[in-house]
Amino acid sequence: MTEPKPATDGEAMSALEIAADEAIEACGGDARAAIIGLLVANDFLERELELTRVAVSSGFSRGWHRRKSE
Repeated sequence: MTEPKPATDGEAMSALEIAADEAIEACGGDARAAIIGLLVANDFLERELELTRVAVSSGFSRGWHRRKSE
């Protein structure tokens, strides 16, 4: 793996870099735990979105979400 490249002088950190640093810091510096936590959070949000798709009609959402074709 390559080492992460820090922002150069005068170059501001992106919002994603800041969020990544905050997630790692929240997990005591453990990047693996941060990734696991983010994957769990993403899974939760995907489930919430799926529940919303089931509960809300396509007309009400003005076609924002499309029903998955099976």
